[in-house]
Amino acid sequence: MNTLTYPEAGATRLGPLPRGYHHLHHRTGIGHGRADFETAGAAITAFRMHRLSGARVSASAPRAEPGASVRVALGAGPFRFTAPCRVVWAEYGPERIGFAYGTLARHPECGEESFVAELADDGTVSFTVMAFSRPARWYTRLAGPLVPVAQRWYARRLGDTLRRIVTEGRAHRS
Repeated sequence: MNTLTYPEAGATRLGPLPRGYHHLHHRTGIGHGRADFETAGAAITAFRMHRLSGARVSASAPRAEPGASVRVALGAGPFRFTAPCRVVWAEYGPERIGFAYGTLARHPECGEESFVAELADDGTVSFTVMAFSRPARWYTRLAGPLVPVAQRWYARRLGDTLRRIVTEGRAHRS
């Protein structure tokens, strides 16, 4: 049950995203400077950003590492969806920190999603969510065009949460 449900593993790392899927690319500015970048990278890879955005996350490792299993649960009560995933790649570089997870059996979607903080030459720190997905369950097929809307909303929520984490980190450093 630890097999990815799609063949294009790793496509979110540098692209291009594969055809035949819905594509998501959301980028937002979240801070400035190395300290903001490192705060963002730590929050992303330790799943803190996800948790503070309202997701329940259980992972087999304390931070994102290739092969780690991750279960993300969103929603409430009977409308809670659990999404089993596996970390496909993780990067801990001097200008880029992040990871991607891919879908496993019983995930409502089929595809991959990455979460990356980047430090530009001018010191700008940005956060990018990149994904490719298609429905894998009857209810995500039934939801049709609402699923991409929900995915864009969640990507914006993650960005807002990460910006807040970075701002709070900056206040603690002052």
